[in-house]
Amino acid sequence: MVLLGWEVKSLRAGKAQITDAYVLLKDGEAFLLGGHFQPLTEASTHVIADPTRTRKLLLHAKELAKLIGETSQAGQTCVPMAMYWKHNKVKCEIALVKGKKLFDKRATEKERDWDRQKQRIMRENNAS
Repeated sequence: MVLLGWEVKSLRAGKAQITDAYVLLKDGEAFLLGGHFQPLTEASTHVIADPTRTRKLLLHAKELAKLIGETSQAGQTCVPMAMYWKHNKVKCEIALVKGKKLFDKRATEKERDWDRQKQRIMRENNAS
């Protein structure tokens, strides 16, 4: 992963989020989009910090070719699962995933609604 100095400091402080991030494969390269690295107040002041900038992922040619081949199929995409340190380098664990079907999305929506309803009922019962 190609990071700037302030991003490394932020990552060491645990201020990085990749919950809504995804990996874009373009022109034989891989990029991390949507990752958020919160700038620290102690970081350099002469560099303008962009917390959501696109970051390049460093992959071997074979890994990149495999990912490009797999994601060319409909419904397949790459998402970052975790970021970790290996010696003095930051590694990003990437997963190849398939999107949800429409009925799966509806089931998830129903489940979320039911959970909200349960919370409301519990709050009402506890308040009285």
